[in-house]
Amino acid sequence: MTLSLSEQRAIITGASSGIGRATAMAFAKAGISVALVSRSQEKLETVALEIKKIGGQAKVYPLDLALIENVSERMGSITKDFGGVDILVNNAGMGYTQSLAETSLENWQKVLDINLTSVLESVKGVLPQMRRQKKGTIINVASIAARNAFGNWGAYCVSKAGLVSFSEVLALEERVNGIRVMIISPGSVNTPLWDSETVDADFDRTLMLTPETVAQAILQAALLPAEAVISEMTIMPNVGTF
Repeated sequence: MTLSLSEQRAIITGASSGIGRATAMAFAKAGISVALVSRSQEKLETVALEIKKIGGQAKVYPLDLALIENVSERMGSITKDFGGVDILVNNAGMGYTQSLAETSLENWQKVLDINLTSVLESVKGVLPQMRRQKKGTIINVASIAARNAFGNWGAYCVSKAGLVSFSEVLALEERVNGIRVMIISPGSVNTPLWDSETVDADFDRTLMLTPETVAQAILQAALLPAEAVISEMTIMPNVGTF
C-alpha cells in the first residue's frame, strides 16, 4: 500500500543549511514530516520553526556526524523516536581543498569520515526499520566530483566517488528488501560550503545552482512511484562545470 505524503516520514542530515535545509522545506511543503539532523540545535530549531509556520511537521535531532562511532545507534534512536522512516536523505558533508601531497592523514580521514563513513553508519541505523516494513528510499547527495577529477580537491573527490560506489552496492543488496537507493550528483551549488575554513576557492557563486533547485530534484526522486528508481541524477548549472 502506498502511503499518502502526509503519512510519510523523512530523515534529512545536514538539515540546518544549504541543500539540507532547502530539502527539508521542500519536503515539508509537499506534506512529508521531516526529522532534522545536524550539529547545531539552534540552527535546526530555526528551520523547524520555519517549517511549522508553513503548516509542516518537523522535529529536531542534534547529532555530530563526525563522531562516527555514535552515528548508527543515534540514527536508530531517531528513527524510533520519530515513529519510523520512509525516506533517508544523506546530505551532510564537508568541502576540503588541498593538494594530495599536502593533505594530512588527519584531514584525509576527517573528510572520509563525514562524507562517506557517516553515511554508512546512518544507513545502518535506519535499515532495520526499512527492512521490517519492506520499503524505503535512501537518497545520497554526492557530487560531479565523484566522476570528475578536480585538482586540489582530491580528498573530496575520493569521498564522493566512494559514496557513489557505496550507493550502487547498497542498491543491489537492499532491493530484495523493497528498499531503493538513489544518487543525486550536483555541480556547483551556492551553499555555505564555500565559506568554510577548509575550502579555498574563488568562483562566481551567482552562476551556481541554488539549494532550492537541488532540493526540487531530491523531492522529485523521492516522490517517484515505488516501482521506479533513479540510479543517479546529475544536475548542473546551465553554464557548465566551473
